[in-house]
Amino acid sequence: MAVYGIDLGTTYSCIASIDDVGRPAVLRNLEGTDTTPSVVYFESGENVVVGATAKDTAVLDPDNVVSLIKRDMGRDVTRPIQGIDFAPEELSAFILLKLATDARTTTGEETRDVVITVPAYFGAAERDATRKAGRIAGLNVIDIVSEPIAAAITYGVLNPEADRTILVYDLGGGTFDTTVIALRGGHIEVVCTDGDHELGGADWDARLVEHLAERFRAEHPDAGDPLDDKQTEQQLRRDAEDAKKALTARTSHTVRVMHGGRVAAIEVTREKLEELTKDLLDRTVEITGRTLATAADKGVDDYDDLVLVGGSTKMPVVAARLETELGLAPRLQDPDLAVAKGAALYAFEETYRRLVREGSAERAEEMANRAGLSAEQQKQIAGRQIKTVASHAFGIVVVDRDSGAEHVAHLVHANDDLPAAKTEDFFTVYDDQTSADIRVMEQAGSVESAELIDNTEIATGEIRVPPGKKAGWPIGVTFALDASGLLNVTAVEKETGERLELKVDVGGMSEEEVERSRKALSRVQVS
Repeated sequence: MAVYGIDLGTTYSCIASIDDVGRPAVLRNLEGTDTTPSVVYFESGENVVVGATAKDTAVLDPDNVVSLIKRDMGRDVTRPIQGIDFAPEELSAFILLKLATDARTTTGEETRDVVITVPAYFGAAERDATRKAGRIAGLNVIDIVSEPIAAAITYGVLNPEADRTILVYDLGGGTFDTTVIALRGGHIEVVCTDGDHELGGADWDARLVEHLAERFRAEHPDAGDPLDDKQTEQQLRRDAEDAKKALTARTSHTVRVMHGGRVAAIEVTREKLEELTKDLLDRTVEITGRTLATAADKGVDDYDDLVLVGGSTKMPVVAARLETELGLAPRLQDPDLAVAKGAALYAFEETYRRLVREGSAERAEEMANRAGLSAEQQKQIAGRQIKTVASHAFGIVVVDRDSGAEHVAHLVHANDDLPAAKTEDFFTVYDDQTSADIRVMEQAGSVESAELIDNTEIATGEIRVPPGKKAGWPIGVTFALDASGLLNVTAVEKETGERLELKVDVGGMSEEEVERSRKALSRVQVS
């Protein structure tokens, strides 16, 4: 049984599986590279190109190229391409299908059972959207797992010699997470997590684009603004990313900016890039400090390792700043590929454990033998536990009986251990109230707040109240958040036993739309 781990990234994605000696290995795409740009080009409504070719085409045909799709996940938005409105789930499905198709071509085996990673700070909406994207691509999504957990799995498997407490600093192309993880006796426990899913390497690129455009305008004031031309802007974005990467190894790099028949050769130094983006790095340090404070509140204040994950951590200033701030020597842990490898390990172990639980011992042993695992390794996998925490707080809207003001009462709090289940009674506001609205809210800001404006409504329903009841009639509400971060809410009226079940289908696409998209995508040529 081949299973796969997919790192569905904002700027680059990759897929991995377990090789015949039990080690996670990234599968190269048909272009011969480990990672695939998360860029989709619509040559037509029936022909879609994903990856490096799509990224190159962005300069020539920017109106039909889509990137940074991950930042829209969980939002009820669409992008119009070739006269068709595409949801983020559908666009992500094209990327997933490209990865799966290339892997099948490489291995000769069906690529169907997958674990997909998401930033730890993704909420219920984003996780739900990611699962739906996998289904649209025709994949069986075994689970959704947080990127730092995947990285910690890779770290724990490759460094099994001792128990460790690690801080994972994950700065990718479009998202940032920082997570405290304890590795104890082969088990993995997330202590706490924090982050910002709109902060990443793409923001460093954007600062450099603005700088290059400003320098060009200063040198050629009569040539117009290069950012007013879509093709020039796309070329600048490519050049900015290349310059950022070059400045990882060098201290200066020259970019030729061409617009309106004029050319400017602009030298960019590493020092200048660091100056332009200092506030972005400051933001990651601030979030890291908040994470460490939360961990300290939970009794964790000593760390063995600081593990850097995500391609953007290769910028020299990141490690230098963190070492100064935290007093820990950072370790680059295969930053581009660690998440996909960890997801593959997680997929393998979850499938193995499921087979054991279901009594399919022969299939489990066959799977283990194929991966070259010893009896001791099989025993370790069967017993390994992974514990994680909630990334956000969840609650419902309640009304103050005296003032009529609304606020959010949270039942699950950020960094509560998962799975989490909490039941609480809430009460009607008026005499003879015939129904009660159940409005489910998720923390939207970086900290928990009872204010409605600081929360996002992710589900709503109504439950009937028996006639003739005085104000203060109880309605029991239960929140159940599973280890994948997916939420179920139940409300019960205790006299009649009437139940309201809210499986939080958060924004985005309905189940019917997912099925229609899956069928439609199967008719599209994706390469």
